Amino acid sequence: MPNIKSAIKRVSVIEKKTLRNNMIKSGVRTAIKKFEEAIENKDVQNAETLFVTATKKIDMACSKGVIVKNTAARKKSKLAQKLNAVKA
Repeated sequence: MPNIKSAIKRVSVIEKKTLRNNMIKSGVRTAIKKFEEAIENKDVQNAETLFVTATKKIDMACSKGVIVKNTAARKKSKLAQKLNAVKA
């Protein structure tokens, strides 16, 4: 454990940020799982609404700096491919 006051503060700040980042990542994963579940059930109507929420969650995670811009673009692209495959 750190002895210096500023180092102690850094540890507590990092713990808070880690919890926030994990919460955001978990939300993204949950949204993607729900979307993929709708895709498996061939529920196009529900999948379209879940696609919007999943992409919104991914964009929010990207804007918060939790995931990188290219990672967000790749995830959204994969989801769009899956949705288009079910529509066709």
